[in-house]
Amino acid sequence: MRRIAVIIATLLATTLPATAQTHYEGTIAVGGKAGATLSRINFNPSVQQTMLPGMAAGVMFRYIEEKHFGLVAELNMTQRGWKENLEESDYNYSHRFTYLELPIMTHIFFGNQRVKGFFNLGPELNVMLGDGIKSNFAYQDAADMEYFINDTRHIEQMTMDINNRFDYGICAGAGMEINLNAKHSLLIEGRFYYGLTDVFPNHKTDIFSSSNSMTVSVTLGYFYRLK
Repeated sequence: MRRIAVIIATLLATTLPATAQTHYEGTIAVGGKAGATLSRINFNPSVQQTMLPGMAAGVMFRYIEEKHFGLVAELNMTQRGWKENLEESDYNYSHRFTYLELPIMTHIFFGNQRVKGFFNLGPELNVMLGDGIKSNFAYQDAADMEYFINDTRHIEQMTMDINNRFDYGICAGAGMEINLNAKHSLLIEGRFYYGLTDVFPNHKTDIFSSSNSMTVSVTLGYFYRLK
């Protein structure tokens, strides 16, 4: 019995410290981010377009409880929209939307104390704060212009009123974070957003059955660890 007791005591003495060392202490961090976007509108029927460049910036909150999992919430200002592809002409037309966005994402990370890779995935809510059209021609009269008369492209979207200033969708991103020390870290992330709400009217009598946003962004960020 004494031998068994010694063995049990020895096992407890070696396993308990190991268990304590594997316990992960939760962390809370806040920070900011800024970067660039490329976006388009998924029109159906399709519209000839190219990706529209824009900007994105915001603040971040991150809570991590488990060793490889956490939660990230952000409040960002983001530019989206589309740019008409008016090939073989000097005409330019783009329609840019400015959104206040709130993504709430699951945060999955891996790596060591110095460098970590991560994935973010979750839903996103958006409110359009404003929009603006940039054009070097009278797009309201496009139907009477020679360039458009003999073309089969859709031009109705150039003058169409916005139907929905609220948007929700799904976002997913991946990136890398570098810990400068116990409190400060820098990160870079690439992210894709797919909107599930149409910007323009989508009834059976309307021209477009869908007009949802698609956006790619690349941002640089900074986190300060509070806990």
